[in-house]
Amino acid sequence: MYIRQTRTNNKVTGEGYFTYRLVRGERIAGKVRQITLLNLGRNFAIKQEDWPILCRRIEQLLHPQEALLPLPCTGHIESAAQRYAGQLIVRAPMSDASATEASDPAENPRPPATFVEVDVDSLQTMQPRSVGVEHVGLHALAELGIIDQLRELGVNGVLRASIIGNLIGRMAHPGSERATWNWLQTHSALGELIDVDFLSMSHMGLYRGSDVLMKHREVIEARLFGRVRTLFGLEETITLYDLTNTYFEGEVPSNRKAKRGRSKEKRSDCPLVTLGLVLDGSGFVRRSQTFEGNVSEAGTLAGMLTGLAAPAGALVIMDAGIASEANVAWLVEHGYRYLVVRRGGTRQFDETQAITIETADEQPLRLQKTLSEDGQELQLNCHSPGRQLKEEAMLESFSQRFEAGLQQMLDGLAKPRAEKRPDKLLERLGRLKQKSRGTSQHYTVNLVTDESGKRVTGITWQKVPREGSQATHPGVYCLRTNQLDWDEERLWRTYTLLTDLESVFRSLKSELGLRPIYHHKEDRADGHLFITVLAYQCVQFLRVKLKAAGIHDSWTTLRETLSMQCRTTTTFRQRDGRTLHVRKATNAEPEQMAIYRALGIHSQPGGLRKLIA
Repeated sequence: MYIRQTRTNNKVTGEGYFTYRLVRGERIAGKVRQITLLNLGRNFAIKQEDWPILCRRIEQLLHPQEALLPLPCTGHIESAAQRYAGQLIVRAPMSDASATEASDPAENPRPPATFVEVDVDSLQTMQPRSVGVEHVGLHALAELGIIDQLRELGVNGVLRASIIGNLIGRMAHPGSERATWNWLQTHSALGELIDVDFLSMSHMGLYRGSDVLMKHREVIEARLFGRVRTLFGLEETITLYDLTNTYFEGEVPSNRKAKRGRSKEKRSDCPLVTLGLVLDGSGFVRRSQTFEGNVSEAGTLAGMLTGLAAPAGALVIMDAGIASEANVAWLVEHGYRYLVVRRGGTRQFDETQAITIETADEQPLRLQKTLSEDGQELQLNCHSPGRQLKEEAMLESFSQRFEAGLQQMLDGLAKPRAEKRPDKLLERLGRLKQKSRGTSQHYTVNLVTDESGKRVTGITWQKVPREGSQATHPGVYCLRTNQLDWDEERLWRTYTLLTDLESVFRSLKSELGLRPIYHHKEDRADGHLFITVLAYQCVQFLRVKLKAAGIHDSWTTLRETLSMQCRTTTTFRQRDGRTLHVRKATNAEPEQMAIYRALGIHSQPGGLRKLIA
């Protein structure tokens, strides 16, 4: 075994360069021929004087029983030898059994048995790499047509591999692109499944893959949703829209979208960026877009829905933060139906006109439907006993704090050095009202002054609940819609689809590594968010398929289950002195097998490969 250097000319530019191959000499028909074992590429970094020791170390790794002690070499050479020896085993011919199973998992005839006499005590197991999540992730990418889309868009093989690595890395090991690069090199067997050596790819390759995705973002999103609609027969009758934000680590002065604002994750100490999603009723993303971290939610709707080509009369569901009067008017003008939470207004509920339904968690819910005076809009007043208990407890807590503050001001009037000037006490009262979260509106507070009006002698207050507020109608909220022919239950259950969108945001942030963002450049930060959205599409595809088969686990649970399956190399010494290397995945556990059967894929990802050295 030795390394051969060959000079090659670029066919386009004529530029000359060297390529390197690992070869061995073999006598064929009485002549010695050079057989290429491994193409080492043009960026082979080992010095020529170290080639002999590298080759001897590779041979030693392939025949571990022949040497008592490892060949002394530097860490750089040892790492390269381990890598190339592993590639020789990984790229060994696939057995007939593996080919049969991979082509048709439903019909798997048993191949002829192969018997080899080995020394059991020579057994060694090495190179464990996870393969379960990678296996189902590749299935999702193939079924959704993402890989074919990239090929049609002219993305070359190296960039396609980096994009696949980004997406499946986000599904299996959420983190930054650099963390994904490390996972692909040291923990995952994804490279074996797609015949790519991620050890030879720099972390910049993943960043370039992100750039390619952003370049074709609109096309990919449109085609992907079209594919999903075809696979599941989706009706484009319901559109969900909402926004969330996430934070950057460190200062990002070069990103114009990084702004400080109100963080939904309580990280207002960091710059933020906002992600807007438009989903259909089944939970698949139709469009995504990033906005500035301090963007007004109500100002993003028209830009996101314009150009979606939604059918006439599609129903748009939004929460109160986006459902401004201007947005509702825009929806009506453009032919959309809407179902939104009413912003502001007084709470109303007529028990005599209400019906009772049962929620998903078997709790009662009272619904009362009323028609507006102009007959163009329905209002659905909803009363939840559970929400009532929560709001009453919150109101009681804030009331106690407000009254305690008033009592503290009153007690201070009896102290010689305490503040008694009316203007200063009014300032204190204002700060107290500000902290009361609206509770102060139910109180009438008076400051009693002396004859001069310059000294406060007493403070009085009285609690008078404001009609039509949380105090008089706890647990009541109101939905508004121009869908006039639906009954109360259908309206409410359709609105609760918005909770699915909230679970999407939780999945993006907790299960798929949306937060935090480490990139300082705007396009790379947007690429990080888009990779997460595409990974969510794959996860949603898998979960919809599994739910149809009765598997309702979260992605976190599914990922933990699948991550237990690994590919390993098992090595034996045969009686004839040669070494047998077998590379295959561990047998699927019952939970893993149930997932594979539900998806219709085989349970031995990567098949079985044998190398006799």
